[in-house]
Amino acid sequence: MYKILEDKYGANNYKPLDVVISKGKGVWLWDTEGNKYMDFLAAYSAVNQGHCHKKIVSAAKNQIDQLTLTSRAFRNDKLGLFYEKICTMTGFEKCLPMNSGAEAVETAIKLARKWGYKKKFKEQDPSTHFVRSGQAEIIVAEGNFHGRTTTIVGFSSEEQYKDGFGPFTPGFKTVKFGDIGDLKKAISKNTVGILLEPAQGEGGILFPGSGYLQEVRKLCDEENVLLMLDEIQSGLGRTGKLFCYEHDNIRPDVLIVGKALSGGVYPVSAVLADDKYMNVFNPGDHGSTYGGNPVAAAVGLAALEVIEEENLVENSRILGDYMIGELKKIESVKIKEIRGQGLWIGVELKHEAGGARKYCEELMKLGLLCKETHEHVIRIAPPLVITKEEIDWALERIREVV
Repeated sequence: MYKILEDKYGANNYKPLDVVISKGKGVWLWDTEGNKYMDFLAAYSAVNQGHCHKKIVSAAKNQIDQLTLTSRAFRNDKLGLFYEKICTMTGFEKCLPMNSGAEAVETAIKLARKWGYKKKFKEQDPSTHFVRSGQAEIIVAEGNFHGRTTTIVGFSSEEQYKDGFGPFTPGFKTVKFGDIGDLKKAISKNTVGILLEPAQGEGGILFPGSGYLQEVRKLCDEENVLLMLDEIQSGLGRTGKLFCYEHDNIRPDVLIVGKALSGGVYPVSAVLADDKYMNVFNPGDHGSTYGGNPVAAAVGLAALEVIEEENLVENSRILGDYMIGELKKIESVKIKEIRGQGLWIGVELKHEAGGARKYCEELMKLGLLCKETHEHVIRIAPPLVITKEEIDWALERIREVV
């Protein structure tokens, strides 16, 4: 019945596996017929804390009974607490809350452009010119995925994401991911920001190579350009660090977060930056009716506390190392490469294996829910609350299928 209703009344913009989920707890999901599955997608890393985490759900329920929405026309008694927690936990001075990840990326684009027009060269030397109105450029990487708005898909290198949706917003240059030489050539006097994922999730769990982010950081410092990192999927423990960029011992100027910021309970995203960058926004410049609402703030605060209290970052690091090691031991002519950090792993299959979709369908029959990405990659990203015993259970099924 459920599938029939979805297919009859829903837009055809998704191709889900044919399983109808009705319940979730921790790393486990149940379908409408009572069959049990282990979740190895974690809603694209939105449920790092596990499905229906008691503390986060309780925070949402309690807040819904008290106050749900004031808009930002008035203050509420939860937002300041959320601000304090996320800023002290991440080390950034200011937070601008939004709802979806794409909204947060759009916010970061606005921040970079306005900073370029109002402050870029003035900070260095008041006598020099600043970026002329309408000329700001932001550099992005091939294979990026930053969201689905028309501006964002306009600088995607995936043709399907753009097909039929133009005209697109100008002001973006695309370079090869991981190629510092290509990036240097793309910088001009009008460059205001470089927007990157420190590791590309939708691109196939791709990492740019050792030292790349350090080189990008150095280049941004030399050219007075903002380094903006999208950690919507890779952040909040997924790669065995609180943020993926920490593997390279750098710090971005602008950090974009979402997904696990709410533990999958409610849409919460944010842009983080120090005051010298965030202060380009004045009252009326930017906003969101729901951004920073009391429910979002209460949920976000609880979600961050769970990451700390349950040592989820460390669990991701330890069990990620273990799982990657075990996957690399699998002897299969179908496997091209195993790559990952923490509990964010890509199993890339050889083209002759026939695509990853059918392997995900076979894993589903064995009780393990995975999702293919870029046709030949099985993406592995379980909730970070997973145990070693549960990983061993999953490994048995992966070995059987590949």
